[in-house]
Amino acid sequence: MKEKDRIHYGMIKESRFPVSLFAIYLGVLFLMSGIHTGLIAYMNEANWDELVQVIVPMVYWGIVAVGLALFTRKKMKSTYEVPMHKMAEATSRVANGDFSVYVSPLHTSDKLDYLDIMIMDFNKMVEELGSIETLKTDFFSNVSHEIKTPIAVVQNSAEMLKNTRLSVEEQQMYVDTIIQASRKLTALITNILKLNKLEKQNIQPVMEEYDLCEQLCQCSLQFENIWEEKEIEFEAELEDKVLIHADECLLELVWSNLLSNAMKFTEKGGTVKLTEISTEEEVIVSVSDTGCGMSTDTMKHIFDKFYQGDTSHSANGNGLGLALVLQIVRMFDGTIQVESDPGKGSTFTVCLPVRREEVKV
Repeated sequence: MKEKDRIHYGMIKESRFPVSLFAIYLGVLFLMSGIHTGLIAYMNEANWDELVQVIVPMVYWGIVAVGLALFTRKKMKSTYEVPMHKMAEATSRVANGDFSVYVSPLHTSDKLDYLDIMIMDFNKMVEELGSIETLKTDFFSNVSHEIKTPIAVVQNSAEMLKNTRLSVEEQQMYVDTIIQASRKLTALITNILKLNKLEKQNIQPVMEEYDLCEQLCQCSLQFENIWEEKEIEFEAELEDKVLIHADECLLELVWSNLLSNAMKFTEKGGTVKLTEISTEEEVIVSVSDTGCGMSTDTMKHIFDKFYQGDTSHSANGNGLGLALVLQIVRMFDGTIQVESDPGKGSTFTVCLPVRREEVKV
């Protein structure tokens, strides 16, 4: 438990029945005993009938007992039964799938007790469960949509190929469409599996020392045809050699995704720039483009699974690339930042430790 949590929990009341309450009970009983003694003395002084002197104390203590029992019952009801009934109703609603439940704490923040803390923890748990449920629903919805689209393309193209009157060129066009849709579906499933393994920490990185600059060069050359076709001016400012201790295959996914996005969102005649600098403690890699840029709202969601801010390029991706990038960068204790202006382009900057003996998994 963190220090602030220990302090927080140390400040709460440890009992819902404070010592002062028992002191009140004891004082009341002493007072009732005193009254009883005075009553007996008065009846003796007044020479009341002996039967009356027996009945009066019995009635007196009966009234005292009933009063204390009712007071105790009321106190127990307000202290435990009412809050527990509210909690029972709330847990029942949560069990039936209602994650909008909220139970109000019994006291203000300066007078919290352990039951208040339990209620606050319950509210937090329900909120997180609701977020998980929403993410799960969105995930299945997005997966279903992303898988359904290429399958529909394959089905329609296959139906068209059944037409015997198609020319050779038309047949080839439909075959190419089927291949392209199949590749997109394969890439989608592959990315889903990779992301699932990363999130569940099932991937054990193979740590080795290698030259990051050479890797960046090799990744860049994979997009040579694209920048030539779109007449993009590609600039690279790299050091001669930088050795880092990491998983080469996983980091290749990071650079490939960032460069792929830069090429995809940069219009014909634009510029993509790859920059790498290093210090004794970290290496910094930036990928900049002069593409369409992103709004502030889009930047808040770019690392969410299946999110695609620019739907005009949705056919070229599935919204999982940056989610993968974020998971991999975090695995190596790195950070990723994005700067963007609508209509001016974007810059993604990744900072990684130069050398590490261990990695978080």
